[in-house]
Amino acid sequence: MKKEEFRIEKDGLGEVCIPKDALYGIHSKRASENFPITHTNLDTDFISAIAQVKKAAAQANRESGNLTPEKADAIILACNAIISGKYHNAFIVDPLQGGAGTSSNMNANEVIANIALLHLGKKPGDYHFIHPIDHVNMHQSTNDVIPTAGRLTVIKKAMHLISSLRTLTASLDQKAAEFDNILCVGRTQLQDAVPMKAGQTFSAFSSMLKRSIAQIERAIDLMRTVNLGGTAIGNGINATKYYFDNVVARLSEVTNEKLYRFANLFDGTQNADDFASVSSAVKICAVKLSKMASDLRLLSSGPNSGMGQVILPARQSGSSIMPAKINPVLPEALNQAAFLTIGHDLTISVAVEAGQLELNAFLPVVFHQLFEELTILDNAVATFTENCIRDIKINEAQCNLDVGRCYSTATALNPVLGYDTSTEIVKKAQKTGKSIVDIACEDYGLTRDRLKELLDPLNLV
Repeated sequence: MKKEEFRIEKDGLGEVCIPKDALYGIHSKRASENFPITHTNLDTDFISAIAQVKKAAAQANRESGNLTPEKADAIILACNAIISGKYHNAFIVDPLQGGAGTSSNMNANEVIANIALLHLGKKPGDYHFIHPIDHVNMHQSTNDVIPTAGRLTVIKKAMHLISSLRTLTASLDQKAAEFDNILCVGRTQLQDAVPMKAGQTFSAFSSMLKRSIAQIERAIDLMRTVNLGGTAIGNGINATKYYFDNVVARLSEVTNEKLYRFANLFDGTQNADDFASVSSAVKICAVKLSKMASDLRLLSSGPNSGMGQVILPARQSGSSIMPAKINPVLPEALNQAAFLTIGHDLTISVAVEAGQLELNAFLPVVFHQLFEELTILDNAVATFTENCIRDIKINEAQCNLDVGRCYSTATALNPVLGYDTSTEIVKKAQKTGKSIVDIACEDYGLTRDRLKELLDPLNLV
């Protein structure tokens, strides 16, 4: 690299060559070389959330007079650009990093400082005008900036997941109404049970997921309490009183979220259990989604040599060798997204437990896994709704056949004849091939009109 193509930046460890027009600086460069782990980038919502925190800090510091209007306005302009989605390619650190997120915070400080410098007509790296730490990071620490940005990111992603879940439950409710008049056989332990309406399967799915929506919403509320202002360990060292008293309010304005500060900032800085609570609620939702997907795969199995009760939309060929084979690919994909979420939740639980004393050093992996599980489950739910549920059908002819030959309808005779007698009727019907109605009439004196009333599938449901 020619001399004119780079600039020299210094830190306590020495000097590093940085491309002269790069918006990142020495701390970002070192981190990118130290942690080539996932070879992925920081989540874009997370980058924007860090910029929101930096903007709120600059506003509070401008109001207190600790930042000149010129510097503060330049920093705020840079933050706005990042929030809008610009300059994200200048965030070069890996999501997995040592230091509890210090590398992410330093990367943001340097990028914001250099964008602000360009706005003021200066060159990247002219930090004596706007310094990444002294000005952009004023009255802050990685230990309150990064957890706060993580909470904002979780709120955004979780709300998006909830929106997708609500769309899914609405589609399930539509299918419940559409299939309300179709009778099918309910099953327990994979064996014939008693008749039900096909629509009741879908209404149960919807009810189950609505409960998860409420659980996730309660967990999201925990994310609205932040430790911003606590700086390094919760005692607010280096933060002015004005900044401490006002920065959370400014962040509420920047984000349009009603945010609160931890009553005990040492607790808010030490512990990450709130993130585990969100992950747990999302994991439970994933378990439910996977159960639903597995049920639909089972009900659609065959279709000619299995249950064949549900007809899934044909979206792609299912085999490279078997002609016209169609597989339940959308439910299978939802299953896999759920499996991933369950695994991510375990990683988060271990990382939250591993925090020590005044700080959890493992927030980077907590965020990496939590952001990913929220995003992937959101995408899986959306495509499952659009490409599977909306076009799903019921094989009514198969359902009628199943109901007609289901001996478990004899359950309705229990109140009249008793369990033991009803069992004998079923065993005789299975052995002789006679109908339950014929045996009940011939051997136990019930009239056909009475049996029609007792065994009418519509009455049973």
